[in-house]
Amino acid sequence: MAKFGHQMENSIASANTPRPRDAVMSIVKGMAIILMVAGHAEGGDMLVRFIYLFHMPVFFIAAGYFFSQSSLDDPWRFCMKRVRGLYFPFVKWALLFLVLHNILFYFGILNETYGNWKGGVTHPYTLHSFFQRLVHIIFSMAGYDEFMAGAFWFFRALLITSVGYLLLRLLLRRLFPGIGAVRASLVICAAALAFALFKIGCGMRIVTVVQGGIRETWGIFFFSFGVIFRALESRLPCMSWWHAIAVVAFLIAGAWLEWTGMTLTPTVLTVATLPVTGILGFMLLRWLGRHIDNRDNLLRRMLVTAGEMTMCVFVFHISAFKLVSLVKIWWYGLDFGQIGCHMVIHDHASSDFFWVAYTVVGVAVPIAWKMAYDRVASEVRLRRMQNAISKVTENG
Repeated sequence: MAKFGHQMENSIASANTPRPRDAVMSIVKGMAIILMVAGHAEGGDMLVRFIYLFHMPVFFIAAGYFFSQSSLDDPWRFCMKRVRGLYFPFVKWALLFLVLHNILFYFGILNETYGNWKGGVTHPYTLHSFFQRLVHIIFSMAGYDEFMAGAFWFFRALLITSVGYLLLRLLLRRLFPGIGAVRASLVICAAALAFALFKIGCGMRIVTVVQGGIRETWGIFFFSFGVIFRALESRLPCMSWWHAIAVVAFLIAGAWLEWTGMTLTPTVLTVATLPVTGILGFMLLRWLGRHIDNRDNLLRRMLVTAGEMTMCVFVFHISAFKLVSLVKIWWYGLDFGQIGCHMVIHDHASSDFFWVAYTVVGVAVPIAWKMAYDRVASEVRLRRMQNAISKVTENG
């Protein structure tokens, strides 16, 4: 264990040398992924509502921040990069949990007694439902295991958002030659808000997009803002401590008033508030990120590492929760079947601090697993290379 701990510390330290392409944005993503896990850990209604006001918009803004204008000249390359980075990992991990679903039922990790906070439960898959989900996974980026892969909607939403933004930019460039990135993105932001209002007013769903397309609509809005922010960043005034306090107070007020985040059932109020809370939340994390990036310490290295490994946390944080659920079952003497609760055990959730343990384990375990896997894979590649060199040397 000591050796592995030393390896993990070295891996975290390596996140600082060389520095990431934008360490501040990596820190922002690291904070956002921790907030996402904390939100899933059911840490009290006010805390969860506060987090949900901005944590997912931050990821879409970050994606837009790194959008390269050169992609407009080579859209096929951009789309293929997104497919490799989002679709293929989605299919791989969704299929893994599909195969494991009934096995987890056999061992009691999933069951039909305990479910989510709304009272819903999951069931073993029949052969027909298995293949139906397989088809949905491959052709619709849906059909994933809701109880073990509930956050997988983000992969689909980000893929559609990225490609959708690119297509809209190409369309605007065709209609208005010479239009700049900021103006084009402002038009797209306005169009996304108008479309969200239209969807809400008409009760309309995009039937070709799973869950109706509202999250993708929001994704395009925040992705566009990320592009705008990147273009104007150097001209924007720096946030002060007083500004940061005001933003926190505003978000707390929004949580108290029960404003919603990227919910599947938005209202007109959501359209009026979410763009504000999402952008302010990002600006707050960006401000914190700049301060954290000023010093090369353990906190900075940990957040950079978390920011660079968000996909791993997205995929495995719910699985990691089960480790804490085992401890909670022992601590309170609960029925073992409660390990099947989604996402965490709901008993005592509002009165204890197990949500802290869920958050720490939900972030740390997937990252530790990824580090260990990468180290083993690196050693295997090194040995293969050494063997290949040895054979060449012997033959020579």
